[in-house]
Amino acid sequence: MWRLALKNITHYRGRTVTTAGLSFITTLFFIIYVAFMDGAHENMLHDTLKIYNAPIHIDDARYRDKGGFDYLLNDVEGVRKTAAATAHVTAVSARLESYALLSGPRESAGAMLTGIEPDNERRLSLLDKALQSGRYLRKDDTNALYLGEELARRLQVGLGDEVAFIGSAVDGSFAAELFTVVGIFKTGLYEFDASAAFVNKAWFDDVMRSRNMASYLAVNVDDLSRVDAVTAALNAQLHSPREAVSWKTLMHALVQAMEVDSLFGYISLGLFLIVIFFVIMIYGFLNLSTRMREFGVLRALGVRSEQIRQLVVYEALLLCLPPIVLAAVMGYGIAGYYELHPIVIEGMAEAYKEYGIVSDTIPMRCDLFTISWNALTVFGLNLLSIVYPLYYVKGFTPVEAMRHV
Repeated sequence: MWRLALKNITHYRGRTVTTAGLSFITTLFFIIYVAFMDGAHENMLHDTLKIYNAPIHIDDARYRDKGGFDYLLNDVEGVRKTAAATAHVTAVSARLESYALLSGPRESAGAMLTGIEPDNERRLSLLDKALQSGRYLRKDDTNALYLGEELARRLQVGLGDEVAFIGSAVDGSFAAELFTVVGIFKTGLYEFDASAAFVNKAWFDDVMRSRNMASYLAVNVDDLSRVDAVTAALNAQLHSPREAVSWKTLMHALVQAMEVDSLFGYISLGLFLIVIFFVIMIYGFLNLSTRMREFGVLRALGVRSEQIRQLVVYEALLLCLPPIVLAAVMGYGIAGYYELHPIVIEGMAEAYKEYGIVSDTIPMRCDLFTISWNALTVFGLNLLSIVYPLYYVKGFTPVEAMRHV
């Protein structure tokens, strides 16, 4: 039956080329499309995490729900030691976030003023690498201000200009200070650059009456795949209401947005696969219906109907398996290459900065498991496409088949 199936697919060359070509193109397109989609999502996540957001936050569980200074994290140094001693943790940095009114010589704007630990932030985020002009913060700075490019434009200030701060201290008292702009940064995240400003936390704690207190501790890990395990290890050492939460909770909106984007991507791809499925099925049906006399002769010579079905299945396997395997190998090579050498589109980040695009690169994600199930999906559709043609052939007796036109 294998030899007869091979003879048949070499005899019906038009069917062979069309079916094998559709299987190859569909598999390769499926793999590359999913690799692009997963790569874009992973790149967006990594950019968001490495710019300022951290993989894990340690805070008072009530702070995320209610905010404000009533639920700040106390005993920061004690919690820091616990976090730093946990396996796979590479950096820990305390942050004190405060909504404030910033005023330049001509304009004012609301902003998120955050006290950070400059040296620890270097190991956790890319705030220092985003420097556009001036300098980054130092651990001995006093009233030095490091702010986003869009916020500086809104305040109409530049390096060396003074910016007044008005807000509320942790103890409820009035807080006010005069800052000097020492650095301006640009991350590419438009909303972040338009609302974020940073000062040295060691000095800011005196202004805000927040010694050994923080909004949260930002924790970095050596591998994002270990985030869940590290989060669980930290929670095993912390006592309520202190809690460690991963980026999956902190960036729930982004996670949902990526899931929705993936859903619509798979729906679009599913429509394409359905069309290909029916094309292959119709082409197979027409091919089998034109071979009814051949099947009738085989039946008359003693070939059982089970063997006829076996023959058709073997032909389908020979037609789809080699091109699918070839496409999977090529897809793996293409995805692997563009994962290491992403496609670069100059100016893309600037054009789409409002949507959180911070890079001009379009990477792929090369994952063997994903590529395998992509290829198996197309393989399954090919086998499914012969079900109706087989059912159609089964309805004919040998005599009817030999008389079929």
